[in-house]
Amino acid sequence: MTTRIERHHYDVVVIGAGGAGLRAAIEARLAGKKTAIISKSLFGKAHTVMAEGGAAAAMGNVNSRDNWMVHFRDTMRGGKFLNNFRMAELHAKEAPNRIWELETYGALFDRTKDGKISQRNFGGHEYPRLAHVGDRTGLELIRTLQQKIVSLQQEDKAETGSYDSRIRVFAETTITELLLDGDKVAGAFGYYRESGEFVLFEAPAIVLATGGVGRSYKVTSNSWEYTGDGHALALRAGATLINMEFLQFHPTGMVWPPSVKGILVTESVRGDGGVLKNSDGKRFMFQYVPDVFRKQYAETEEEADRWYADPDNNRRPPELLPRDEVARAINNEVKEGRGSPAGGVFLDIASRLPAEEVKRRLPSMHHQFKELAGVDITKEPMEVGPTCHYVMGGVEVDPDTAAALGTVQGLFAAGEVSGGMHGSNRLGGNSLSDLLVFGKRAGEHAAVYTDALPARPRVAQADLDAAVETALAPLTREGGENPYTLQQDLQAVMGDLVGIIRRKGELEESLVRLAELRERVSNVSAAGGRRYNPGWHLAIDLRNMLVVSECTAKAALEREESRGGHTREDFPSMRPEWRQVNLVCSLDGDKVRLEHKPLPKMRPELIKLFDRTELSKYLTDEELAEFDALAEEAAK
Repeated sequence: MTTRIERHHYDVVVIGAGGAGLRAAIEARLAGKKTAIISKSLFGKAHTVMAEGGAAAAMGNVNSRDNWMVHFRDTMRGGKFLNNFRMAELHAKEAPNRIWELETYGALFDRTKDGKISQRNFGGHEYPRLAHVGDRTGLELIRTLQQKIVSLQQEDKAETGSYDSRIRVFAETTITELLLDGDKVAGAFGYYRESGEFVLFEAPAIVLATGGVGRSYKVTSNSWEYTGDGHALALRAGATLINMEFLQFHPTGMVWPPSVKGILVTESVRGDGGVLKNSDGKRFMFQYVPDVFRKQYAETEEEADRWYADPDNNRRPPELLPRDEVARAINNEVKEGRGSPAGGVFLDIASRLPAEEVKRRLPSMHHQFKELAGVDITKEPMEVGPTCHYVMGGVEVDPDTAAALGTVQGLFAAGEVSGGMHGSNRLGGNSLSDLLVFGKRAGEHAAVYTDALPARPRVAQADLDAAVETALAPLTREGGENPYTLQQDLQAVMGDLVGIIRRKGELEESLVRLAELRERVSNVSAAGGRRYNPGWHLAIDLRNMLVVSECTAKAALEREESRGGHTREDFPSMRPEWRQVNLVCSLDGDKVRLEHKPLPKMRPELIKLFDRTELSKYLTDEELAEFDALAEEAAK
């Protein structure tokens, strides 16, 4: 093999430079490990920036009754009790410390009148819980973590004479394959996007922090990087994916003009008083409150409006229901002919707050609509509709160490690429705190893993040659399939057949169409050479997008119920027996294998945080009998 390959040696390689990746890298470097950060895009252009509303942490700064137990309860409710309870528990307990830690790194949060970190209301959260910086919280989080990395590099420069001696960022670099030594991680192979030159990172521990899968859908808030790379890399390395049927369609994305369709409209608009109206001018969310949430949500506009000033004595506005509920409601209003001219609904903050207050609380939204849609949100409503936003499914991990499950060792995952934490639906604000909590744990345990290795795994030349051949294949094929056509066809299959509302016949058809696309993708070709060639880049990404889409479609067909981010028109209700099941995908050769796995059982002291009436809506009769026995035991 004569192809030149640049080689680097690290202890820990972090693939992804969003919040989870940066927090993992910081922790690995603080543990004394030589660490590389691989960013597919420019350093700082992370989807974390899109998390505008805030980071959920039960600090109790605005309402002292908030605590980790209430946050845990809200997270389990939001995920319809399909969450990995241990991940939800660790997240609720550790989130406040991760937020306070950010302040020591230099984060500047908005403050309460008495100088504490301010917290705002958000859908599904019982108390004001989201620490925020206007509506630019994710941007501040990335800025802060980047600043921390720079400060560590400055320390290393003073000590070793080089900024990159212990932690280095490789921007605009794509990883195409993880290389193993037996069942142990040995390295990561990829290319520099600008030059097309190949690069090998030899490392015994790899942290996946690559985010989501949204580019398999046409209407999405996700940018071009989100092609399911980490999910696919993990599968091919022998890890498993869990709950891939659960995709969150954020209820409020822009719908007009077409060039910006899908761009996110933060939930903060509703958290700060914005209301949803149909074309008749009616606040329609009151008729979509499910029975499981009826106790917590207002039944009249008057009570809902009083809640903003007096949350202790009034119930929440239904606009703040969990995202899956709001997205389905909007979808139904449009379907029944009560949508806005551009096929969404109206989100009104103009009639709810003074113009200056809107600009102060929601500066990014004001700018976004003014620049992209010619709409002044202080004077008129926004048009919004559901957009593919977040995947709850991901790499199955050990809750405490973030180590990937399956047959592979030395692989860790954190943030959106990991699965289990959010169950069937993620609450807004839980993503930022999730990536801090589990990013730290992934970096910490990746470092611990490397310390325990008796010998450093080695990359086999044959595996390296195979990775090079696979990467070059689209450039060597004559007259193959166009990668852009293939992506459009994949997006059409997923959007039309595996979208927000699903049906058996359409899901079966999607699997037939995906099998056809698999054949076509194996014949994809890209014109030109390796130097900055977006067609070649997409041709490589398609392999990942296809296998991850197949996992989603297979799991969606298998799960015969509606729960969270998975809605089956032919099975419209939740079924307690399905709550006990995780659907787990693995690769058998190049075929996706799907199996049932029991959900981990919640510890008694955690299940007792819920009342029986609520649990009766989720648990089987056998589980309820166990709960009753626990209650009787406690009463003795």
